[in-house]
Amino acid sequence: MNKGVFWVVIALVGSAIAGASYWLGGQQTSTNQPKAISPGSPIPGAGSSKAAQTPPPTAVDAASVKLAPIAKAITAIGSLRSNETVIVRPEVSGRIAEIGFREGQQVAKGTSLIRLDQSIQRAELLQADANLALAKSRIERARDLHGKGFISSQARDEAESNYKVAQAAYELSAARLTRLEIKAPFAGVVGLRMVSVGDYVREGQDIVNLEAIELLKVDFRVPEIFLKEISVGQPLQLTLDAVPNKIYAGQVLAINPLLDANGRSIVIRAAVKNTGATLRPGMFARVSLLSSQVQNGLTIPEQALIPVGDDVFLFKIADGRALRTKVEIGQRTTGFVEIVRGLAAGDVVVIAGQPKLRDGAAVKIATVDGKAPEVAPPSAAATEPKKS
Repeated sequence: MNKGVFWVVIALVGSAIAGASYWLGGQQTSTNQPKAISPGSPIPGAGSSKAAQTPPPTAVDAASVKLAPIAKAITAIGSLRSNETVIVRPEVSGRIAEIGFREGQQVAKGTSLIRLDQSIQRAELLQADANLALAKSRIERARDLHGKGFISSQARDEAESNYKVAQAAYELSAARLTRLEIKAPFAGVVGLRMVSVGDYVREGQDIVNLEAIELLKVDFRVPEIFLKEISVGQPLQLTLDAVPNKIYAGQVLAINPLLDANGRSIVIRAAVKNTGATLRPGMFARVSLLSSQVQNGLTIPEQALIPVGDDVFLFKIADGRALRTKVEIGQRTTGFVEIVRGLAAGDVVVIAGQPKLRDGAAVKIATVDGKAPEVAPPSAAATEPKKS
């Protein structure tokens, strides 16, 4: 093939490729052009996109802000104590001969609780009594003889001294005998004994505890800033986890004049009557020290609160939307809390369903104060048929 024919073939092939490319490009352009939409026909997908962007309202339970009298109180925690308590311990060693109580028994003051073996001490007391009687007769004889001049004053003085020694020995033996019997120092309830008849106990060994629980004491601490609000005789209320749904009344007995330098707190001791003997020493107590009372305080259920760090928030419902609102709380009562700032009387707040909400979210109230919300009847203009 000569050179001229070769170049002619190359030119023809290039022209064919260019024509094919032009034809394929025109077909693609005509395929991608949008179809004409006739006037009045809906835009495809427009309505479904809007519905997808607007979520349905979230169903929540709500409560209204109410006015109620609120007692201003200083709250603290403490522990119950017996009015009087003692661990019975012997002052001398010995073997237990008799136990005069039953465990858990109420005993009167002076009741014999423990008696140790007294055989040796009684013998010593009889010996001391005999020596005292002999010394007494000798001093009487010495005084008579000295009055008649038969003995000297020194002999009389020696007789008097011997009498005093014998008298002291008798009193010492009587005191030792008394220590072998332990009596209740006050009326109370006996605890669980740790010994039995026949046990040999040593001086100072624990035997049993005795508790006076008709009147109980409670010790608690409050910050020093409340010092001016506390006085002796001030009323207070106690609640206990062990005795739910019951409030006990008490009053302040004493205020420790020494403040705790570590926590800057005041130690207070109060008294509460143990009606029905339902309370026991050592119980955990929640103390509410009454200081003043507000007649019209704003209260809401405490489950409406959302603590975030040091701040407290809640969702307030307005115009069908949940508005995240910061509030300042005051006193707490059982199930309710006082709102000092952030709400007004009549406001409605969310008490259940907060995790599903965000600020400004649409809500649907399922219940208000535990009841279904009232639905307003349709107006006459809405129910009246349209005139043609």
